[in-house]
Amino acid sequence: MNPRSSLSSDATGTQVLGACPHDCPDTCSMLTTVTNGVAIKVQGNPAHPHTDGALCTKVSRYTERTYHPDRLLHPLKRVGPKGAGQFERVSWGAALQDIAARLQAIASRSADAAQAILPYSYAGTMGLVQGESMSARFLHKLGASRLDRTICSSAGGEGLTRTLGGKVGMRVEFFAESRLILIWGSNSIASNLHFWRYAQIAKRNGAKLVCIDPRKSETADKCHEHIALLPGTDGALALALMHELIAHDWLDHGYLAHYTLGWGLLRERALQWAPERAALVCAIAPEQIRALARDYGACVVSGAPAAIRMNYGMQRVHGGGNAVRLIACLPALIGAWRHRAGGVLLSSSGAFPVQKAALQRPDLLAGKTPRTLNMSTLGDELLRPASAAFGPAIEALIVYNSNPAAIAPESVKVVRGLTRDDLFTVVLEHFQTDTADYADYVLPATTQLEHWDVHSSYGHTDALLNRPAIEPLGEAKPNTQIFRELAGHMGFTDACFADDDAALCRMAYGDAVDFAELLAKGFATLPTPEAPFAEGKFPTPSGKCEFFSARLAAQGLDGLPDHVANHEAFNTSTQYPLAMISPPARNFLNSTFANVPSLQEMEREPVLEMHATDAAARAIRSGDIVRVFNARGEYRCKAKVSSRARPGVVNGLGVWWRKLGLSGTNVNQLTSQKLTDLGGGPTFYDCLVQVVAD
Repeated sequence: MNPRSSLSSDATGTQVLGACPHDCPDTCSMLTTVTNGVAIKVQGNPAHPHTDGALCTKVSRYTERTYHPDRLLHPLKRVGPKGAGQFERVSWGAALQDIAARLQAIASRSADAAQAILPYSYAGTMGLVQGESMSARFLHKLGASRLDRTICSSAGGEGLTRTLGGKVGMRVEFFAESRLILIWGSNSIASNLHFWRYAQIAKRNGAKLVCIDPRKSETADKCHEHIALLPGTDGALALALMHELIAHDWLDHGYLAHYTLGWGLLRERALQWAPERAALVCAIAPEQIRALARDYGACVVSGAPAAIRMNYGMQRVHGGGNAVRLIACLPALIGAWRHRAGGVLLSSSGAFPVQKAALQRPDLLAGKTPRTLNMSTLGDELLRPASAAFGPAIEALIVYNSNPAAIAPESVKVVRGLTRDDLFTVVLEHFQTDTADYADYVLPATTQLEHWDVHSSYGHTDALLNRPAIEPLGEAKPNTQIFRELAGHMGFTDACFADDDAALCRMAYGDAVDFAELLAKGFATLPTPEAPFAEGKFPTPSGKCEFFSARLAAQGLDGLPDHVANHEAFNTSTQYPLAMISPPARNFLNSTFANVPSLQEMEREPVLEMHATDAAARAIRSGDIVRVFNARGEYRCKAKVSSRARPGVVNGLGVWWRKLGLSGTNVNQLTSQKLTDLGGGPTFYDCLVQVVAD
């Protein structure tokens, strides 16, 4: 395959088809304009219907990121104390030989000693090839500990799977035809821009838009109504909506009878949640709940399609899995699934026929059963001593596609673990991030403009291909090549380590997606039904929407969804009276773009949004430096008195690199390693703090 095969070539340059690699449901198709081997412009592909020629502000500046003066271009070896960020340049051969020797020394001690080696990766790229393909093969062959990749979406994914049968839902383009859209736990303008385009079409055609979010986001500004509930109370609101639908008989009895399981039990539970009860939990007015239920229930009478767009913010609390279950139940009550423009969408990723075993080769484990460690408790795992229950202490950490020092919860412990003199750390990176500062070796990786990859999506149902637009800068190598070469230095001779990236791209979907179409257009649309659950046919064991999950009951859990209170519920601590959420700053995506100068200029500095009432009680004004603290740590930033914060809740916008903060920390100094009810996910937005003027 010719990587420079293009849509067009003229005096202004060659355009190369690609795909956005970042952790966003939109998964845009991109065009990179290249002149004399230099990428001069990145833009949305107008031929891709979901992208429609538009990219977000962040990715529009991708050339600025690729050619950043601080880009890592050569392998580096630590020469100073851990955390000081002091390195010297070394050759690839020397770096890989030393890394291989260190890993081999650990793995050779016993049959399961390689479990002392832990990978840490997530969605720095969402690519199926540069994500978990060659890296997974290497780690399986090695017998390293496995990583439970929970840091973003595992609670919601588990809740959705136990209710609908998988990460499935309505097709995003049909939101344009909806008459009522609930945008639940999502700042779509910032984090799901292309869905927002469909919502705007619906709005212009008369649809009502309701935003449900503790923060008065940019999306809430543009909706007809904003319901500013307390963090972690979404399940209570969903139950109260069910109560009102039942009390007023705003129900599709036929759909409930034929296509759901456990309705009688759910009905009984919902009737315990009058609007007044839920209003106390959510700290909103009962009439807001009744009005929303009236709007949703009216769609039964009128036959108008009602749709819910969830996003992952609302499941980053103790009860996040149950909250997603409850919200995912709502469309079945009113028969919204009968319409192609009705139902719910949290993730579409379950529609993609990814050939995971072919890419990742779990057979290379050859009968080994290494332990699995949860990435959301990395701080504890790095500090845990060897024991019969835990196994060997972690002696080596291989980090790629992530920046755990900045993004993992309770970062005080994460950094303490990374500082251990007896921990050998290797980081594959584009920049010298917070995590890279603690590495023994930093290996320069390519950006999306420099390598092959293939992508799925969790916001639409198109597979995408990414071609390299330019040659790798400096000595940077794709993740896949780094792990290939490391396998060679380890003496791994299995033929699969010779598969090149083009072959891996073809392997990702096998025959399930036409690769020739991907090559020609850059994307291929999956053949999915327009109204997938109009007549049931859910991918659950029963084939129905499962209000009651026998699978959860068999695990000793409640088979019915319920409201589960936060670990750190509002009004339960006089010492830490404020709830804190930490949604992303509009121009950042996790920690990926935090060092891009033009985006830094837009965000200016780390801030904490506070409601005027909470600020006045503490004699805090906008621009003041404040200390935000709890028992886990302290974070200094600028206060911003803003109507975006509701009373009792502060918004610590993230995720800034720690070293870009006022005192070398960021908001994750305060977040907890406690986990969600389902899926073992993190509870970033389940966090009580106090705020004082510095």
